[in-house]
Amino acid sequence: MKVEVIGAGLAGCEAAYYLAERGVEVVLYDIKPKSFTPAHSDENFCELVCSNSLKGKDPYSNACGLLKEEMRVLGSLTMEAAEKTSVPAGGALAVDREGFASFVTDKIKQNKNISVVCKEVEEVPSSWCIVATGPLTTDRLSCGISSICGGQLHFFDASAPIISRESIDFDHAFFGDRYGKGGDDYVNCPLTKDEYETFVTELLSAEKALLHDFDKREIFEGCMPLEVMASRGFESLRYANFKPIGLKDKDGNRFYAVLQLRKENADGTAYNLVGCQTNLKWGEQKRVFSLIPALKNAEFLRYGVMHRNTYINSPTCLNADFSLKSNPEVFFAGQITGVEGYVESAASGLLAAVHLYEKLQGRTPKIPDNTTVLGALSAHISGATENFQPMNANFGILKPAEKLIKDKKQRYAYLAERALNSIRTYKESLL
Repeated sequence: MKVEVIGAGLAGCEAAYYLAERGVEVVLYDIKPKSFTPAHSDENFCELVCSNSLKGKDPYSNACGLLKEEMRVLGSLTMEAAEKTSVPAGGALAVDREGFASFVTDKIKQNKNISVVCKEVEEVPSSWCIVATGPLTTDRLSCGISSICGGQLHFFDASAPIISRESIDFDHAFFGDRYGKGGDDYVNCPLTKDEYETFVTELLSAEKALLHDFDKREIFEGCMPLEVMASRGFESLRYANFKPIGLKDKDGNRFYAVLQLRKENADGTAYNLVGCQTNLKWGEQKRVFSLIPALKNAEFLRYGVMHRNTYINSPTCLNADFSLKSNPEVFFAGQITGVEGYVESAASGLLAAVHLYEKLQGRTPKIPDNTTVLGALSAHISGATENFQPMNANFGILKPAEKLIKDKKQRYAYLAERALNSIRTYKESLL
């Protein structure tokens, strides 16, 4: 049986290699080296466009570190390449960009079961394929993807930070929707006049992240960055994102300005800063948003980002095994599914390949449970949601601990140990 993989980025190479190592004949398509997307310049596969960091290494304190360990259990090519080409980076796993891309490319090209074809694929194949073309999918293929996904193709330019519920200071926050509607859908974080003015002053002076030229063309379409909104007038946020109208606490108090937080997941362990999409550097985001009294100890599960990002509305299109609901022989992987980050993209490619291989063997794919990061990401891309947005690895998306563990370090260690036990059991079920 032949499987086609479209895109030789992190997800595509991960998927192709997993299948080929199990004797599956794979045809891997990529437009390199005949042409390049606006972000790429290296002829090798798996080019790291932005940072050379794959984030934290420690699985017991960092969710991305835990995801890496889960991937190692399943035999990840990305993790092998990262270890072989790592460079000193403290607690992070960073790599030599060129060495990393070269290592993966050699592994792919030397595998006898993988045929590499330099070609722009314009339509999604009808059977046994994995589409892993990333956030800069070519225009022709984007049209084809849009047609089979019911037109559900997003160009997501900015996202707001997400924080853990446990880190919200409820001595300075209260539940409730405007005009007394709803229940605990929103957490309201009030500010006095002085607190608001300090926040806006620091927001306007904070350092912004640099953008690629291909990001800048569409940057203000759709989501307006908070700092841009604030620059239009010192009081502008009070009439938009921080509007206090209709919000009172249980004692009937009104406030000068209010930031609202909205649940990011069904368990209510993570909250989105409503309307706070931003292009500030990550350290600046933590510094500025922590000026809000309720967020003074905020634990950021995901920082806001701004870039061009093509992705499908996965919950309406994909099953938990990353296959199309309309055609279970066609799989998607990588950032186009709504996972965010290098490691997460590779992980989705690995999962798609695991599930496709199971189907080729005549078995029903088993989905890792949401005690694992792999399982939680699978649940994210397939779970019903009104406002589907890209997600990276964080402890907030895991199934909560079965017991109350107040100490964060101990809680993360418990969640990590539980996840690793679960993924090892999952690996055994695949044999």
